[in-house]
Amino acid sequence: MRIIAGEYRGRQIRTTEGPGYRPATGKVRESLFSMLESLGVDWGETRVADIFAGSGSLGIEALSRGARDAVFVEKAAQAATLIRSNLEALGVERRRCSVVKTDALRWLGGSGCGPFELVFIDPPYGKDLLLPTLGLLLERGALAPDGIVCAEVEAGLRFENPPRQDLFLLRDKLYGQTRICVWRRN
Repeated sequence: MRIIAGEYRGRQIRTTEGPGYRPATGKVRESLFSMLESLGVDWGETRVADIFAGSGSLGIEALSRGARDAVFVEKAAQAATLIRSNLEALGVERRRCSVVKTDALRWLGGSGCGPFELVFIDPPYGKDLLLPTLGLLLERGALAPDGIVCAEVEAGLRFENPPRQDLFLLRDKLYGQTRICVWRRN
């Protein structure tokens, strides 16, 4: 998989394979980051959380575009190791990134995470983790005021949109079997 834009443009990152892993395709990442830039994201002022990070492609793309820093939260040891390896291979400064190998809901329920101006959520399909993740993100103060949440979920997932009153829907797009929802915190 290649980085689309920014400092690491054209560089490759490795992805992991196995049940539940589906790295965001180049088309989906390009569209998502185009949406974010049209919404006025100021990368130099943006702290990013990539939750259910998998290969870390979304957080790495944000770092490439100049995000101030990024935290990658991934439960699987193999995937967390891969994210660290990708960050090292790209030469990302350690002060700009951290990889947390833990359960996303446990991490969000703890203290000291955030606030983040941009949060990517890519929960495993079929596990009903979107709403609990959003709830903890907002209730624990991990999302900054006016912060943006981008969720990559299965196309057929049903929920009220916005799923919470403290979120405002900015975008809801389908890409085959993938649905991207972008919300801003009210």
